[in-house]
Amino acid sequence: MNPQVIVAGHICLDVIPTFGQGAGNLDEIIVPGKLIQVGPPLLSTGGAVSNTGLALHRLGIPTKLIGKIGDDLFGRAITGILSALSPDLASGMIVTNDGPTSYTIVVNPPNVDRIFFHCPGANDTFHPSEIPLTDVEGARILHFGYPPLMKSVFSDGGSALSDLFNQLRAKGISVSLDMARPDPDSEAGRLDWLAFLERVLPAVDLFAPSIDEILYMIDRPLYDALSKRGGADPFTEGIDGVILSRLGERLIGLGAAVVAIKIGSAGLYLRTSPDPARLQPLVGAADAGSWAACEILSPCMKVTVKGTTGSGDCTIAGLLASFVHHLSPVQAVTGAVATGACSVEQADATSGVPSWKEVWRRIDSGWLKCDASIPLEGWVMDDKNGVWYGPGNQKN
Repeated sequence: MNPQVIVAGHICLDVIPTFGQGAGNLDEIIVPGKLIQVGPPLLSTGGAVSNTGLALHRLGIPTKLIGKIGDDLFGRAITGILSALSPDLASGMIVTNDGPTSYTIVVNPPNVDRIFFHCPGANDTFHPSEIPLTDVEGARILHFGYPPLMKSVFSDGGSALSDLFNQLRAKGISVSLDMARPDPDSEAGRLDWLAFLERVLPAVDLFAPSIDEILYMIDRPLYDALSKRGGADPFTEGIDGVILSRLGERLIGLGAAVVAIKIGSAGLYLRTSPDPARLQPLVGAADAGSWAACEILSPCMKVTVKGTTGSGDCTIAGLLASFVHHLSPVQAVTGAVATGACSVEQADATSGVPSWKEVWRRIDSGWLKCDASIPLEGWVMDDKNGVWYGPGNQKN
């Protein structure tokens, strides 16, 4: 079966120590000279290619993965993990001798946001031109993940990535883009990300950054102010509906057709272009009118959290699956946060994600959403669907 979605970009091997419930917070764990006893490690593939791609595969969406790995032990571990899930999943990996396989050590205690120790490895040499256009023929969407962690992708300011996206759209393939927050002291951290987005977003149908990533890139003063707040989730705790509306409007103005901002425990924010023609490649001619000029926030579903690794990527997978299944905007954000909720019920990124049918069985059986955890003054609550409509929404 031809893939419906291609997921390309960053892939790595995640090494995840397991923690007991009494592990404490990160300040108590990351202490020089302290020995912390942990359980058996979880080894899993990580990065956007793995997290979003495998979540789509588990949801039942035919998916192809394209990433770059080294010819080494970690690279063979990645291909082995992917092949064990499905023989075709490893077929799109590009193997190189130019660098090691990327890996990440994920420190992820229960009920605490995670911290990463990351080696970019072969991802730094992955160039957009290495994606073979013949291999993506017939796909509906190509999702590209984590340019800030891929030197050959960001170092030209997005020119090659924009060229790739325009070639894909000329072939009738919609483009989805996810980001990552760069190390401020790295080359990526010093890049002019606003200029990057100005170049790339006109060719992006779905732009899905997290709140901290996008603030870092286009509103550094607010990012810096929230960073100083401290706490477990300063970016979620420090924003409100006004900030989300401003960000959504600005990103639509930069050229994206649909903007989905992941806001951690507060859920998912969706903003769409008011122009049905701009939306048509992604949602189809029949649905473009109903998708135009939407502004919606869906809180998360109520679950017991075992780990948050990859939850944002799985949320994107749920959103992409919603586009494949031609769902409405409200259904799409609900399917997205439900998929993300399934992922956090397990410590690793994707093993908690069930079939799309099972996700919707849980939703239809009355799966409750959390209350809104950020101020939404002037927004309208939809009690039936458990979502909030912002002032930019023209459908409520």
